[in-house]
Amino acid sequence: MTEEELSEKESKKVGEKWEDKMEKERGEENKEENKKENKWEDKGEKEENKEEVKGIASRGIPSSQALYLPPYNSRELRRFQDEHENLSKSVWTLEEVINFVFPKKYQERYHETALLFLQALIKNIEMNGEMTGDFIADNNLSKATFYNRVLPRMKRIGLIKVERETITAKESKRKYRPMVISLSKTFGNYLTKIADSWL
Repeated sequence: MTEEELSEKESKKVGEKWEDKMEKERGEENKEENKKENKWEDKGEKEENKEEVKGIASRGIPSSQALYLPPYNSRELRRFQDEHENLSKSVWTLEEVINFVFPKKYQERYHETALLFLQALIKNIEMNGEMTGDFIADNNLSKATFYNRVLPRMKRIGLIKVERETITAKESKRKYRPMVISLSKTFGNYLTKIADSWL
């Protein structure tokens, strides 16, 4: 066998080895790509399943968005209509109204706190941050309960409105935004609109 034939044979072997190597690498790359695709598909399926579960599962209305409405003929409610479904002229007390928002039966502490505060607010017409702080201290109330539970719910449901005034100090030029709380008609308007829209 001549030198030329030998070198040709060697180069063929090298070429075949190189092709095998490249094919192997391509195969591994394809495997990796397939793995990635499968991973994303699995992830997508999981996300879809999660969405389906979210759409189907229900734990009812969040308590923050619910009103307490006992049966119309419940002993908890003072009679408000006659046997012909005509409204009586009697008016519910503040305590009776608060019971729809903070039912005494289930949320006694919130009920009492809200009642005390609204009685103070009716008396003062408006209350600022300092007055509210004094009210909490004078009645030995929990700040966390009042500011995190009672006040936000009364605001959200439309019993009160909380506004902020912007005051700029002359010397320091710092801006202050003290809180002012007043009664709101929104709660009554909301329920009246529902009532007027029914029959």
